[in-house]
Formats: sequence, structure tokens, C-alpha cells
Amino acid sequence: MVLALVEHEAGVPEDSSLEMLTLARGVAEETDEPLTAVVVGAEAAGVADDLGTYGVETVYVVDHERLDDYAPVAWATSVDQLAADLDPDAVVAPGSTRGHEVLAHVAARREQSMAANCIEVTTGEEYELTRQRWGGTLLEEARLGGDTKLLTAAAHEVSAEPADSPTEPAVESFDPSLDEEAFEVRVTRHEASDVEGVPLGEARVVVGGGRGVGGPDGYDQLEELADLLGGAVGASRAAVNEGWRPHDDQVGQTGAKISPKLYVACGISGAVQHMVGCKGAENILAINTDPEAAIIQKARWAVVGDLHEVVPELNESIRSAN
Repeated sequence: MVLALVEHEAGVPEDSSLEMLTLARGVAEETDEPLTAVVVGAEAAGVADDLGTYGVETVYVVDHERLDDYAPVAWATSVDQLAADLDPDAVVAPGSTRGHEVLAHVAARREQSMAANCIEVTTGEEYELTRQRWGGTLLEEARLGGDTKLLTAAAHEVSAEPADSPTEPAVESFDPSLDEEAFEVRVTRHEASDVEGVPLGEARVVVGGGRGVGGPDGYDQLEELADLLGGAVGASRAAVNEGWRPHDDQVGQTGAKISPKLYVACGISGAVQHMVGCKGAENILAINTDPEAAIIQKARWAVVGDLHEVVPELNESIRSAN
């Protein structure tokens, strides 16, 4: 059996979890074992139909009145107790902040290794893994042992692919044994973001601006381009450090990881830390005055020119086409 930890929002699986299920299904098929899932939180039972599309045979819903909101130790304890009952060959989680944290706690409880950010898995007595290191700038070949293999799937690296033969998962309740210490760290409230428009991590088009934008006013034309394309505006760390954009807009190793259909990088040099954040983009259009800029080498298309001249012309062309 392969047990997959699925994150969801009000009963709708997160994209990173669907990507993870595709990797986990491959592990299950190699080991000739069923793929099962564990879900936690309010409305968790609602994910069953979606998970059947990805080949999940059984969905275990963690049933506890205090787990509607996130508590890392409580979640990890629940997953560990369920794994102790089921004895799966592997437990797989998405490569999200929460997925990494929960599985790291499970590994600590079991005093064994956990492999993060895997993109390929070959099963055996020990798993042979290819995983990302240093924010995706390095690929590592590794081996993972243990009675139950613990690993996370790198976000935006494995395409979410439905199973050839969808299932109708059985839904079972699991009641963990949790003490008060498991809730010492927990989410106590939610605050809605005041950012309008498409969230950066979900946008199919992102228009990013770096130091070359020149200042906060320079983002007006980038905002217009993003609006015309139905996208969101991002920024490099340099622009955020200058105070031109909020940290929520930062794309990079210490910011958001994006995977849009199109990333328009304006006045961005393409430092390694920035490329870590945008390497999931299917296509990059770079606008830069420096033909030797690193972003130019990574882009599918490039315009060597002043963004303050190029972007307004681009905006006008799009408006005319519409």
C-alpha cells in the first residue's frame, strides 16, 4: 500500500496534491500495491470523488473535532498512527510547506529518514530517487531506506495526470489519539488577504518586474499588462527590498514559486535565486536592455530593449487586438 497525504481547501484538492498523487500512483503501480489517501480538516470527506480520478482506492478521513485547522504535530501524529495501522510501503506528501512539515515530524517520530522534493522514484528494497536540492538548481540521485519510505513530491515538477482507470474510493473514518501537547502549535485564526485579483501562485500569466523597472511608479504599466492578459504581477527580490512591491509579490527562492503558462520578466537579470521561483513557467518572455542577462538565456522569447518603451507598445497592441 502507498499512503498519500492530500491537502485540500474546503474539500477541493490542492494542485500540488494532485501532482503528488501522480507520483504516488507510479510508486503504487511499481510495487503492485493499492493507492490510498489520508485527508484532514473540515469538509475532508468531500475530496473522495476527485481522488478517484487519480486512482485512489480508499480515502481515510481523520475524524477529530480539533483538526479543522492546521496543527503540525497533531496532523503528523494522526498520519503516523494511521500508517502504523496500515503498514504502507510508503507515505507520500506534497512538496508544500505543510507537506514537508508534517512528514518531517513523522520521520522524527519514527527516527528515520525523509526524502524531500522528489521528481522520480524507482522502487525496490531501497528506493532510488531523483530529488531537487538547493531550490531546484541541483538534482541529487539518492537511496531511501526504512520499513516505510517517507517522501514528498517536488511542487510543479510532476504533471497532474488522471489515472487510466478511475476508481470509486471507499471512505473510512480514522479517529487518532491526540493529547493536549499535540496542539501547542496550531492555527488560531485566518485573515483574508487584501491583495486583489488573481493570486500569484495560481495565475496562468505572471508579469514580473525587477530593478530595471526603476521605482514603484514603473509598475503601473506592468499592472496594465497583467490586467490585459488576465494575470498577476510579481517582483524580484531586489524590487521588494527597495520597497517597490510587497513581499507577497516576490518570486524566487525566498518568495513565491510560480508555474504560469507565460512569465513576462521585465527588467529582471535572472539571478539563480529568482529562477528557482519561476522555473515552473512553461514559457518565459524576457524584456531587458542587456542581451547577456541570464534571464535572456533561459527565456523562450526575448526582447532586447527598454521595458519603458516595449511594455507600453505591447499594451497598446493587445488593446488594439481586442
